[in-house]
Amino acid sequence: MIETTASAGTGFDAAKPDAESRRGGFHRELSYLLVGFPLAVGTFVAIVTGLSFGIGCAAVVFGLPLLVRTLHAARSFAAAERRRVEHLTGRPLPPHHYQDVQGQTTLARWFGALSDRQAWRDVLHVLVAFPLRLVGFCFAVTWVVGGIGEVLYGAWSWSIPRDDGTRGLVDLMTGIEARWADIAFNMVVGVVLLATAVPVVRAFAALQVSLSRALLTNEKQALRARAETLDAGRRGAVAAEAQTLRRLERDLHDGPQQRLVRLTMDLEAVARRLDSDDPDRARPLVDDMLTQTHEALGEIRALSRGIAPPVLADRGLVAALAAAAARCPVPVTLDTRFDERRRFAPVVENTAYFVVTEALTNVAKHAGAGACTVTVTVDGTVLRAEVRDDGHGGAHLGKGHGLAGLADRLAAVEGTMDLVSPVGGPTMLTASIPLRGVGEGEGPHHGGGGDEARG
Repeated sequence: MIETTASAGTGFDAAKPDAESRRGGFHRELSYLLVGFPLAVGTFVAIVTGLSFGIGCAAVVFGLPLLVRTLHAARSFAAAERRRVEHLTGRPLPPHHYQDVQGQTTLARWFGALSDRQAWRDVLHVLVAFPLRLVGFCFAVTWVVGGIGEVLYGAWSWSIPRDDGTRGLVDLMTGIEARWADIAFNMVVGVVLLATAVPVVRAFAALQVSLSRALLTNEKQALRARAETLDAGRRGAVAAEAQTLRRLERDLHDGPQQRLVRLTMDLEAVARRLDSDDPDRARPLVDDMLTQTHEALGEIRALSRGIAPPVLADRGLVAALAAAAARCPVPVTLDTRFDERRRFAPVVENTAYFVVTEALTNVAKHAGAGACTVTVTVDGTVLRAEVRDDGHGGAHLGKGHGLAGLADRLAAVEGTMDLVSPVGGPTMLTASIPLRGVGEGEGPHHGGGGDEARG
């Protein structure tokens, strides 16, 4: 799994803050330090306890899952700290990377989580950040609260009980026993503390942010993993396109080509009968040729819909999915939760259409379903298409199956697919496709129309 954010420098003040940041910077830094300490106590106790019991019980059954749970907890704590740092700095952190263990066995997921470098870096951050946050909290409270208290010393010092032999710091240093001297000295100390509170608080906040950047981000590893994912997606796209071409060639050979061969033979027979001055015998062949022509055109249109349906270019994704749902032999309920006039980048629309139509084909051929529901939503920068049927279930993503081709097609656009299909059903396939900014708009697109689009 790759989590990527825009890279922002390595220094705390690498970019100039905006006016709002300048006005509220100190308050955010102070709250960052004050809130960070109780969070550090809770996370430190949880992680140390989990590590102690997990390592101590590693020889028995529940040791490994406890360690894995501890690493997952550290991962959640790290995510919360990243959000706190981004809120404080107003800039996204560099990317980080966790190993992808989805689709593996339970034991493989455990060992995958235990071998994840970033997860152990999260644990290290919890352990190292605790003493640093403790010191930062103490300095922040001392400089801010102590400074305010010293400035107001004259207003509350009267309530302090004093013995006759009590001597203040001013009395010990200068021999002056006057109360005004004691008040003046404490007020000066308070002014100094408040005057230096901003750089002190900012320094400790910057130190903690630097620690978070060092341990909770790993830009090189994230970019390397992203490059591997893109390379795997490219290979999957090439394989998916090759498989599509082979299937298209087979369908053309078994369908329209055979009908055209028969049509040619019938034309030759009609020519021979017309030459024999017996046109009545040629009429049945002409009628049969018209039937073959209509059937060949229907098969070619069906094949073209699987490649680039005209309705998709003319009227958009919603209309194309509605046409695909109408053609499915299984009753389909289509629910699109966005404006049907909204257009996306062609690669997004083509991928979503291909995934839904192939999923419906699998439902019709293999699921034994009586009903199917297709739900398409847009969540932020991701388009999600969910296909759910009430069939007998048991579908999987093994190589050599049609669903594996869908996963490859989605990987080519950095999309993901999740399949839940227990034996006995129901089956739910969810495809997530990241939206592309280029080519996306709100108005209708005008493309070359076809018979289906006009119909």
